[in-house]
Amino acid sequence: MGKVQADANRSADTHLLSVPLPTDWGIDLYLKDESTHPTGSLKHRLARSLFLYALCNGWIRPGRPVIEASSGSTAVSEAYFARLIGVPFVAVMARGTVRAKVDLIEFHGGHCHLVNDPGEVYGTATRLAAETGGHYMDQFTYAERATDWRGNNNIAESIFRQLAAERHPVPAWIVATAGTGGTSATLARYVRYAQATTGICVADPENSAFFPSWRDSDPSATTDTGSRIEGIGRQRVEPSFVPGAIDRMMRVPDAASIAGVRVLERLLGRRAGASTGTGLWAAFRIIAEMRARHEHGSVVGLLCDPGERYLEKYYADDWLAAQSIDIGPYVQRIEHFLISGSLEPVNAPSPR
Repeated sequence: MGKVQADANRSADTHLLSVPLPTDWGIDLYLKDESTHPTGSLKHRLARSLFLYALCNGWIRPGRPVIEASSGSTAVSEAYFARLIGVPFVAVMARGTVRAKVDLIEFHGGHCHLVNDPGEVYGTATRLAAETGGHYMDQFTYAERATDWRGNNNIAESIFRQLAAERHPVPAWIVATAGTGGTSATLARYVRYAQATTGICVADPENSAFFPSWRDSDPSATTDTGSRIEGIGRQRVEPSFVPGAIDRMMRVPDAASIAGVRVLERLLGRRAGASTGTGLWAAFRIIAEMRARHEHGSVVGLLCDPGERYLEKYYADDWLAAQSIDIGPYVQRIEHFLISGSLEPVNAPSPR
């Protein structure tokens, strides 16, 4: 416990970056840069909370492994904390996970157990924990309950504190994405607890069960194909997803997600993973709607992890071609939006 809490004391808060928009719009866009955590992603907060939760519950034992099912980033952060407290760590991940994440897990002393089908990660992690006498951390169940949503410098409290001196200190919207659903649950609960007027929007990629589940009020929704946007979107609805707490969901095409981070690199000089682009596209849509209604305010999204982890995927044109993803039309729409405030397809007739 002391080592995990000391790590938190050594870690400075993450930055709130301003994304340039025309000043006369009266709308400000910010990205909470979670890539600056010691393990490089939003999942550092989650991993710390999961380890504290498991330690307080007596689930982690000396010499016994911690095992996690992950699409990569959570496992990177959990490997870091496992080494910090001196226990073995095993990440169960799909074989298609980018090599950079595997390398980072191994750098932090973890072991990667790769499976062919992403849907196998849950059962395999459960089996390995039983066979080794270890603890299956199960981020997908415990993400929403391990984090102190009332405060304790969670991501929501941090956003509101950092906005305090801005011209629109209470955001009109905060946009998140869902891997476990824990971040959106924390944001939504804190907003209600703080009695703020902020709306919470969850942007969801193609092939994810979260959006149809929320739209149709169907917690049993599933999809046949896994998400191409690493870190977010699941083929089933995870236990940590709290649909009643959020105000809006938005389905985002994968091409729009990737176009978003390609344009963001030109705006901020920073590469981000495609999950950042998923949320960014949703934020642009919200801002375009606010512009159409002549509303002012601020919108906050998340910069989830660094794009350097995905050079072989989202920044590689040959990978896009192999996936039949054409980002060109979406790049045009974003560039047009940054000038005009409209996200409609370029040369499309204006809606009446």
